Amino acid sequence: QTRCMAFRFLKAGSLAYRTTALRRCFICSFGQPLGGEFQMGFEAARTALHFRVKDEVGSLKKVLDLIEKDGFNMSDIHSRPMRSSGSSAEYEFDVQFAESYSAEKLDLLQGQLSSLCSLVKVYGTRDEDIPWFPKKISDLDKFAAKTLDAGAELESDHPGFKDAAYRQRRCDIVDIAKKYKHGDRIPRISYTEDEIKTWGVCYSHLRNLYSSHACRQMNEVFPLLEKYCGYNEKNIPQLEDISTFLKQATGFSLRPVQGLLSPRDFLNGLAFRVFHSTQYIRHHSKPLYTPEPDCVHELMGHVPLFANPSFAEFSQEIGLASLGATDEEIEELATVYWFTVEFGLCKEVTQDGKETVKAFGAGLLSSFGELEYCLSDKPTLKPFEPAVAAKTKYPITEYQPVYFVADSFESAKLKVREFSRTKQSRPFQVMYNPYTQSVEVLNTKQKILDKMRATNIQAEFLRETLASLI
Repeated sequence: QTRCMAFRFLKAGSLAYRTTALRRCFICSFGQPLGGEFQMGFEAARTALHFRVKDEVGSLKKVLDLIEKDGFNMSDIHSRPMRSSGSSAEYEFDVQFAESYSAEKLDLLQGQLSSLCSLVKVYGTRDEDIPWFPKKISDLDKFAAKTLDAGAELESDHPGFKDAAYRQRRCDIVDIAKKYKHGDRIPRISYTEDEIKTWGVCYSHLRNLYSSHACRQMNEVFPLLEKYCGYNEKNIPQLEDISTFLKQATGFSLRPVQGLLSPRDFLNGLAFRVFHSTQYIRHHSKPLYTPEPDCVHELMGHVPLFANPSFAEFSQEIGLASLGATDEEIEELATVYWFTVEFGLCKEVTQDGKETVKAFGAGLLSSFGELEYCLSDKPTLKPFEPAVAAKTKYPITEYQPVYFVADSFESAKLKVREFSRTKQSRPFQVMYNPYTQSVEVLNTKQKILDKMRATNIQAEFLRETLASLI
């Protein structure tokens, strides 16, 4: 069997991850109504607490009594109901303290409350505790050159390691990406005859499988790429043409990259609807194999679905969740990404009403061998649950033994949003502003109220428009 080994997080497992002693968390979901829980500001360097209890007589009193007994001085408390789970309803509470407390004292409180609450998180508000993240799209220039591997450097087991001409070719293409800055037109690559032949072998093998193995959205978009972006087996499409097409379709754009970015940097780019793409291609001696992302993986696997609005939103959702996340949270998000954007499967209903499973992950759509394997009876298929996927181990040098099946892109997006909401430790939320291509940090009461007013105005306009049509 042949396989494309172009996995975005090939080196993620080798990264060193740390866990901070003091977890910072402010729970907020833009998928739910904004309410009283946002009345707390974060201007002062104070400490806060988030917890969840069952809707039972005395449950809140037990928690507050313990907080008071341990010597904590509360200044604000706000609640919100959770969705009922069976016969058991729960409430969430956000408490802000009047002063800061040590990590040791907070850890002790968290341990004591864990027996009374189904969820407990403590957080501080020091900006220096938050990892740096890009605030505007041009900030992506700051880490574009920080690649982990691949690019011009090849491992000894790489098919092109002993090919001096191929190595020089890789260096030349990598240098082009190295010079790129936001706002530049993406330079066009004049691909060689060998490179085009290699592309053609991959293209014909994969194109023949898409109708039977790829998801409906892939089969809807791919003909458009052939029509408008020059996709065919005798031509390697140019990133500039594809980026222009994607911007018009969903606002996504491509950016050339030298090699593998860190999981944090790569996910941060998705928050701005930017996909970092390589421009070099695998060695011609093994056209159906590559040990790192190349243009076949990027253009055949990733690019098509970025033209689908629902998938584009899903990808950006993961990116926004990565901004300001801890290393531990990045590791979990990267794993969720692995089992969805790279190796995801989804349910579909055929014209005769039968339910079937199709592939949407880029690692599958760019791998002839694994695309056939994933829909055979050999692997194990599980329902997509981010919390389960985030803890699942996976191999990077062989076919996946387990795949997760999403009900739909929309369902996957909502599940990732909820997963991020309960896992994030940053003391703020972020919103993407497509007009300025920047991220707005919502960390004060006034910022949130301003957003609520703007949203209410838009909602009122839509209500009036709808009423006029009835």
